[in-house]
Amino acid sequence: MILKNVTNVQTALQDVSDGMTIMLGGFGLCGIPENSIEELAKRDVKDLTCISNNAGVDDFGLGLLLKKHQIKKMISSYVGENQEFERQMLSGELEVELTPQGTLAEKCRAAQMGIPAFYTPAGYGTEVAQGKEIRYFKGKAHILEHAFDADIAIVKAWKGDKAGNLVFKGTARNFNACMAGAAKITIAEVEQLVEVGELDPNEIHVPGIFVKKIFQGKDYQKRIEQRTVVSKN
Repeated sequence: MILKNVTNVQTALQDVSDGMTIMLGGFGLCGIPENSIEELAKRDVKDLTCISNNAGVDDFGLGLLLKKHQIKKMISSYVGENQEFERQMLSGELEVELTPQGTLAEKCRAAQMGIPAFYTPAGYGTEVAQGKEIRYFKGKAHILEHAFDADIAIVKAWKGDKAGNLVFKGTARNFNACMAGAAKITIAEVEQLVEVGELDPNEIHVPGIFVKKIFQGKDYQKRIEQRTVVSKN
């Protein structure tokens, strides 16, 4: 059995370079690879194309890379929590490709499964469909979408073993599971790294065959974008 664990985030990301296309898992700020994003910000890699459902917030998540102008293009679905993202998009500093959320997930899954393209009705009749092939199935218009072609996928899991098998927890599974294996190289950071055999095979969400490197992260903040509380008064 091949062990894929590395000692730290620096070693895990040593092959990341300028101009790469990188997938980053998570939903909002839930389940994002915090350690990896912080390391990318420290390393000052630039001209990145980032594929992520969200664009972080101004001082956290992908907002750290946007603040330092390390991202050339964002491919995302929901970006409403980041004022710096908005500023860069409106000023023309940042190229943006907005994608329906289901289409974004399917473009990841298609890449993961080796499917080059698929048809979907989502986005027909909008700017999303401009320049794309249209076909009709059962009388309904569908647009042709191509699977992503990313250099690196960076995902974050709750638990993982040294062979790269991953277990996600709750909403953190969103986009992480379909991005693992959807790029040429997948790097996983985990809250708990265990020995091979400690995970219940029936509970594994992503098999280690999809993962190239795995490391144990630390000091997770696990922020909430919009904290909602109920007053008891």
